[in-house]
Amino acid sequence: MNDKRFLILAVVLAALLLTLSLLKMPGKITNKDAIKFKEEYENLNGKTNENSKKKYRTVKIDSKNKIVYSSAKEVLKMMKEKKSFVVYFGFDSCPWCRSVVENVSKISKELDEDIYYVDVKEIRDVYELDDENKPKLTKEGDKNYLKLIKKLDSVLKEYTLTTADDNEVQVGEKRIYAPNIVSVIDGEAKELTTGLSDKQTDGYMTLTDEMKQESYKKIKKVVQEVVNHNNTCDLDKGC
Repeated sequence: MNDKRFLILAVVLAALLLTLSLLKMPGKITNKDAIKFKEEYENLNGKTNENSKKKYRTVKIDSKNKIVYSSAKEVLKMMKEKKSFVVYFGFDSCPWCRSVVENVSKISKELDEDIYYVDVKEIRDVYELDDENKPKLTKEGDKNYLKLIKKLDSVLKEYTLTTADDNEVQVGEKRIYAPNIVSVIDGEAKELTTGLSDKQTDGYMTLTDEMKQESYKKIKKVVQEVVNHNNTCDLDKGC
């Protein structure tokens, strides 16, 4: 009987060791969110935006990125718990997002830091100008989105609309634009970047190496801020 129990225990331990070894072997186990993110953005490669009639930028996302799908509700929860993290707000068909998304995924892998992804395409307030150029709410945002813009107030820009003669009209609230990449330190919004090069004037324009490098540095700075914070020992809690 003891021999039988020993054999069962040995088999269980062997299976456990095999599982652990597979988890450490590159290319054997893949992150579902990483693959989902890669496919979501790459699926639009070569296709045409129905509104602008322009072709989407072709992007190549590393399958071993550290992107984690999240939501406005989950980000609010992490902030309430005073966690430190990076969150990328965007969506796959946004031409400006497609200008930075390769760097977002690349940096997440290089720094081995999870970057939480919130698709903002359908959750935001939408305002339009009426005949008198006054902002009118045409689509109410998700309740958690409305809570989130208040929590991120210190880093967000005003929601503005542009009139036919290029005048800006404020709607009276902040907005999470796409792309927005935000560092949160101990539950408080610390810094925001679009990740876009200052030289980029159109979402569909060809990006030079200089523009790509500028984008890379902007995003890395925000992510590195969280990495450095998470790797610093706390005087009270220790390491």
